[in-house]
Amino acid sequence: MVQRPASITLQQLQYYVEVAAEGSISAAADLLHVSQPTLSAAMKDLEARVGRTLLTRSARGVSLTVDGVEFLGYARQVVEQASLLEQHYLGRPPSRRLLGVSAQHYSFAVDAFVRMVRASGAAEYEFSLRETRTWDIIEDVRTLRSEIGILYRNDFNERVLDKLLGDSGLAFHPVFVAEPHIFVSRTNPLVGRERVTLADLVDLPRLAFDQGANNSFYFSEEILSTVSSRREIRVSDRATIFNLMIGLDGYTISTGIVSDDLDPAIVAIPLDVDERIEIGWIGRPGVRLTDQAQRYLDEVRAVVGEFGVELLG
Repeated sequence: MVQRPASITLQQLQYYVEVAAEGSISAAADLLHVSQPTLSAAMKDLEARVGRTLLTRSARGVSLTVDGVEFLGYARQVVEQASLLEQHYLGRPPSRRLLGVSAQHYSFAVDAFVRMVRASGAAEYEFSLRETRTWDIIEDVRTLRSEIGILYRNDFNERVLDKLLGDSGLAFHPVFVAEPHIFVSRTNPLVGRERVTLADLVDLPRLAFDQGANNSFYFSEEILSTVSSRREIRVSDRATIFNLMIGLDGYTISTGIVSDDLDPAIVAIPLDVDERIEIGWIGRPGVRLTDQAQRYLDEVRAVVGEFGVELLG
């Protein structure tokens, strides 16, 4: 009699999804309320059943192998669909919703996140939104700390960015193209202009987001990063950059999409330059997004669509 290989259990898939999300067997064990030896044995048994090495173990925790990343995409789908079945037919409460997003400092990304959380309808959830540096966004998605990342590219940084993404096993998916604008406070002397030029900005402080150790022009969040400025201030968060717009009449260059609800003191003015800003999300090719991640991207499209920008895809 031919012996059939042992089946993969739903519990093993649930365990694997949590281990991948936590990057640590001990942390996942605490979350799942099982012992670390039990979870470790379950992962070894799962690898034996699929005949692949899914996890690379080290003193710092675990990371996914190439096979492990592909397997995670399938495991998430099965766990998510099983949860929906239980909700529909067994009357089980919705499972704890999980989603991690890493993004450059865009108010539309926050606005979409707010809408997604409000519409989730989950009694319990654990979402994360990290506004962070370009390099860290790529690292977050590469290591699965976040499921998706939101960032921009243009003609200047496209070649470098796409190579880095390719080397990290990631791909860029365009969402929309925006015309460059400057963000200034409502009290700035430029408010009221239909458009502004670079010459109009010469005497104003230019505000930019600091990129830390990876402070390359190619990782800048603002276009025209190579253009010199007599006055420049680097900051680490949006609250600070908005305060400096108000206190110092500073400006930054961005998409022109600013939420009146979240940032009522800020005005966007078109910048007269021959440039484009292409915003997209990054993720792993071939790995299906969870429904929650897809909902977030749908909210991003809904938010920016209200501003009449060109949606892609």
